[in-house]
Amino acid sequence: MYKGPVTEEAREVLRAIELIQLGARMPVLEKELSLSRNRLIRLYRELKNASPPKGMLPFSADWYFTWLPNIHASLFYNIYLFMKDRAQCDRLDALTRAYRLYLEHCESTETERVLSFTRAWTLLRFFEGGLLTLSRCTVCSGRFVRHVRDAQKPCACCICMPPARAGMTRAARAA
Repeated sequence: MYKGPVTEEAREVLRAIELIQLGARMPVLEKELSLSRNRLIRLYRELKNASPPKGMLPFSADWYFTWLPNIHASLFYNIYLFMKDRAQCDRLDALTRAYRLYLEHCESTETERVLSFTRAWTLLRFFEGGLLTLSRCTVCSGRFVRHVRDAQKPCACCICMPPARAGMTRAARAA
């Protein structure tokens, strides 16, 4: 049972609904919201007509360093920073707004969505934990995601210096 004002509980339920619709998994919901696990599971079942998926969340920062995920992670994180710093949103609000803008960008450019909501949330956790940082590209001066240990080494981003096989996705090979 939720212990607090009814209006605060309603806000938490609305946030839970928004996060579930964006694709948040149960550990994300439990970490970000103060609703009980049973309440979150009931909400998830009601919205998705299925039980929440089981399994571990992503735990390695290495996924963000391959060329396509790095581009998408860098785009998302720069949007997130803008929402947090310039639009003065709180952390969770900046996360959801930035992810919605990321989805809109993918849709408008007809680009495949690479970053799931859970991956975006995990990216923030890695930044907050000091594992990742943004570095300036030596070619375009854009900021991109890098490991903290490599932050001082000059480097070009994945857009300016894509790997030789960049663009050879499964969909491109199948066509």
